[in-house]
Amino acid sequence: MAYNRVMRGHDVIQTDIFSYISPEQRVPKDHPLRPIRILVNDALTALSRDFDRMYSDMGRPSIAPEKLLRALLLQILYTIRSERMLMEQLDYNLLFRWFVGLNMDDAVWDKTVFTKNRDRMLRSDVARLFFEAVVEQARLLGLLSDEHFSVDGTLIEAWASQKSFQRKDNDSGGDGSNGNGSVNFHGEQRTNQTHESKTDPDARLYRKGKGKEAKLCYAGHVVMENRNGLAIDGHLSKATGTAERAAALEMLADVTGQKRVTVGTDKGYDTRDFVEQTRTMNITPHVTQNTSGRSSAIDGRTTRHEGYAVSLRRRARIEEIFGWLKTVGGQRKTRYRGESKVGWMFDLSLAAYNLVRMRNLAGDCI
Repeated sequence: MAYNRVMRGHDVIQTDIFSYISPEQRVPKDHPLRPIRILVNDALTALSRDFDRMYSDMGRPSIAPEKLLRALLLQILYTIRSERMLMEQLDYNLLFRWFVGLNMDDAVWDKTVFTKNRDRMLRSDVARLFFEAVVEQARLLGLLSDEHFSVDGTLIEAWASQKSFQRKDNDSGGDGSNGNGSVNFHGEQRTNQTHESKTDPDARLYRKGKGKEAKLCYAGHVVMENRNGLAIDGHLSKATGTAERAAALEMLADVTGQKRVTVGTDKGYDTRDFVEQTRTMNITPHVTQNTSGRSSAIDGRTTRHEGYAVSLRRRARIEEIFGWLKTVGGQRKTRYRGESKVGWMFDLSLAAYNLVRMRNLAGDCI
């Protein structure tokens, strides 16, 4: 018994401690955030001049935009649902401090100060510039295809309730804040032409398909290269019946060059207008045929080639992007209101997805 008492450690709580180990030493060499941080820092360095133009020469220094963007990326990568919880993690999580660039003794920002600085970023094109910088890094690493692409869209649920969707000529100001009984829309025919959300006027009531409920939402669109499944362009728009095809044509105009490229799509793009417009853009449309009670705009001239079947198989990988955005990136139901803010976070989430994908594809080369 005496031997056990000697070998047993003492439960002594020491309140004051000096540490000579930096956060850099505490993060394992093989931690998955290490290659991501290298990619992020390279992209932020390329945006240094853009950051300079965002800030005034007068007044007190704000939160460094590089630290702000790294913190927002952590919020996406670790699915942290609020700025309050993000600041709490930054207070005691050494891994988060290391990634953002905070020393162990640095004070954590107040959540309201962080939100105000974040809103300044939301009013600029930093998310789009950062996404483009990440795509350029993937191009330099040889991870992108310049011939074969896919395009698709998904719905992002708006931060607004069904009861906020009221008649546009309703000047009473009721938004359902007085209780569930204050708004009753049962039996009322509601359309986007006559109604709008009092909470988020940019959101649109949209039904994904037959048998699906109508929701207030936005439409997110992505162009994917088919070699490694990386997103090379993204766009957010109001949810309408033609939004997917219109956004696809707008984004595809930026990927065409001197040589002909292919683009794989689902049945929703099987219209004569879309097929004809893509062909005039030097694009071969590998559109999934929709023959349910109608004739397809794609005929044997396209479907007989082996590349058509390959494109349709590779096209399915774009669902991996949407799945990650909704389960990890917080894009199933946005926390922001207004098309500009929702689109800003959609671009940043796409950049975060590419960073994770690039870490898996070229981790040893980073």
